[in-house]
Amino acid sequence: MNVDVTPLPGIGVRKDFPLAGVRRRIGVIDHKDGTIDLIFTKVGDPDTTTQIPLTEAEAGVLANLLGAPQLVAQLRAEHRDMEGVNTRQLAIRQASPYDGRTLGETQMRTRTKTSIVAVMRAGQVHPSPGPEFAFTAGDLLVVVGTGEGLDAAADILTNG
Repeated sequence: MNVDVTPLPGIGVRKDFPLAGVRRRIGVIDHKDGTIDLIFTKVGDPDTTTQIPLTEAEAGVLANLLGAPQLVAQLRAEHRDMEGVNTRQLAIRQASPYDGRTLGETQMRTRTKTSIVAVMRAGQVHPSPGPEFAFTAGDLLVVVGTGEGLDAAADILTNG
């Protein structure tokens, strides 16, 4: 899919692409001051754009919502012929006992036999995080293991 990049003098850069099957575009405006707007055109009217300003945190959450499911789907497809291997995304929530703590402190592999294979943070993928990787609220973890192990991992991240 081609992304159109349009310089906006004095403002920043517009990056957008057409949605399949409808006369509509969606994208972002990266402002020179570091702010980001989500943009989309009205159905059938590609010249009228709606802009939604996003805070840095909101842009990060939206990026995680869009990126993590794709990563999980790719891993599921790669593991589909391996019976008993499941992939799930788990969130580090604000109240998680692991917000601000490291992967090593979870002892996840020892306690659940699951593996945290990636962390999505603010739209960036951190593959194969090491034990020193510190979690923050809003992180989406991509975890691989058995169904039972994944349930235990979710419980640990929520309750400790």
